Amino acid sequence: MPAPDHDPGKAAGLSDCVTEIALASRILAREGILDSFGHVSARHPDVGSRYLMPRVRAAELVTIEDVLEFDLDDELVSPGEARIFAERSIHGAIYRARPDVMAVCHHHAPSFMPFCTSDARLVPVFHLGATMGQTVPLWDSQDEFGDTNLIVSTREQGNSLARTLATNWTVLMRGHGATVAGRSVRELVFRAIYGARNAEVQWRAAQIGAVRSLTANEAASAAEFNLTPFAMDRAWEQWSRGATIE
Repeated sequence: MPAPDHDPGKAAGLSDCVTEIALASRILAREGILDSFGHVSARHPDVGSRYLMPRVRAAELVTIEDVLEFDLDDELVSPGEARIFAERSIHGAIYRARPDVMAVCHHHAPSFMPFCTSDARLVPVFHLGATMGQTVPLWDSQDEFGDTNLIVSTREQGNSLARTLATNWTVLMRGHGATVAGRSVRELVFRAIYGARNAEVQWRAAQIGAVRSLTANEAASAAEFNLTPFAMDRAWEQWSRGATIE
């Protein structure tokens, strides 16, 4: 499935894309979005029917040598001995379903978890938080698959999650975490970080009074403004400075 010719903040080539995946992994670990679990991927910048994803390793330790190449059937292009994530099914399913998506992150950020374990709806409540998307659906594996270990490890489960994500940018996963998509690695990191901050602001606000969300037009306008290369590059420069890779 070919990817669009141009995406905001898209890495210039394969080497740049691999570097950004490693940096994104470390940035999101430093920001508390990822820890020993969770992962980042990016669509191959030259071959839209492939994607790049690190081997099994804690995000804070990922290097460029850890990044592997997969086809859209979630199989290694060059099989080897590296351990690979069972939940690559999440990534492949979204790339198959969404030609506009160039990067994906699955995480278990603590601020998201109350919204994954309750009937409270996650909504944009401040301007930067609008970048997570106006609508954040909840995927419940129980609906189609019954009792499982909650790991998205099959093609069918990945496809189900991608259907719930639909045209949105963030999807919650009941009892598990969240998955975020972006049109570039930098956009993905921006959405993931400010989505988590939005979740924290929302549940803190709920402790002191009724939460007032952004209107649909406010959220759309704020997201468009904050997802410009000018804004994303400013944030990326700061975040990446403290997340150097070997």
